[in-house]
Amino acid sequence: MGSLVSPEGNRASLSILIYHRVLPMQDEMIAGEVTQQTFDWQMSVLSRYCNVLPLGEAVKRLGDGMLPDRAVSVTFDDGYADNYHEALPILTKYKLPATFFVATGFVDGGIMWNDMLIESMRTAKGNYINLKKFNLGQHSLKSFAERQEASLCLIDMLKHLDPIERLDQAKKIVEIAAAELPARLMMTPDQVFKLMQAGMEIGGHTVTHPILAKLDVDAARSEILSGKRRLEDIINAPVSLFAYPNGKPGTDYMRDHVRIVKELGFSAAVTTAWGVSHRDSDLFQLPRFTQWDKSPKRFMLRMLKNCLSRDYAQVKAW
Repeated sequence: MGSLVSPEGNRASLSILIYHRVLPMQDEMIAGEVTQQTFDWQMSVLSRYCNVLPLGEAVKRLGDGMLPDRAVSVTFDDGYADNYHEALPILTKYKLPATFFVATGFVDGGIMWNDMLIESMRTAKGNYINLKKFNLGQHSLKSFAERQEASLCLIDMLKHLDPIERLDQAKKIVEIAAAELPARLMMTPDQVFKLMQAGMEIGGHTVTHPILAKLDVDAARSEILSGKRRLEDIINAPVSLFAYPNGKPGTDYMRDHVRIVKELGFSAAVTTAWGVSHRDSDLFQLPRFTQWDKSPKRFMLRMLKNCLSRDYAQVKAW
């Protein structure tokens, strides 16, 4: 690992990794998610070659020009139970911190709308599902690949709807598919608390994971604030970090939402804009990236390339 004060000082960069799930084994319906085995060797690489910092500390060091070289923060979005069951033991094994952004509306046995669609397409009977009466087309389910394609198509069609309408549509699809939904897909409040006890950071991610740009300003503020307060009740500690749902600047969140996050007392926020951060980055629009490399060597080389990169993401400062 590198020194705790970078010899590059103000020129040091911060790579923020974004994960959602860590699966016990490969699931072709959500092929983009890492398995426990992959996550283990990824964290092994980070522990050997990078300075892995809690995001809160990394952000402060970034602003002060005191960031270590090869600085990396690990983050998770949404609050899946496998974050606790699969990711936490590996993070503990390598003594690495991570930040978990939790959508609080699902921590009491809930399920997110996109997972409703995935499980509906996974378990639907027959070779087709007809959703034309909802203006969602007809989808072939003859093969596993087609079921995955159907779920991705439906997620794309619904994700920018009003949150209430989106959930209503998802429930109708579940009913037509006669889908069996998993009961414990998301973390419980106790598991969120235990993450914090294990030295992990907990960050805000709204209540229902809406596209903030589709809400009026008051509704967006309520989503962000209510999620923050619920998490603070769960962990009995301040919540100072935030992740914008979906997180694409100018599409999923706008100028008003950056202002709200600042006004509500958060110290930093992350997006899904791809890239690395530097001292001049907007602390309320920090970029992140997903690691897709399939071997430890390629993963290591990409991480080191990012750490040395001067081609920083330029998210518009609002």
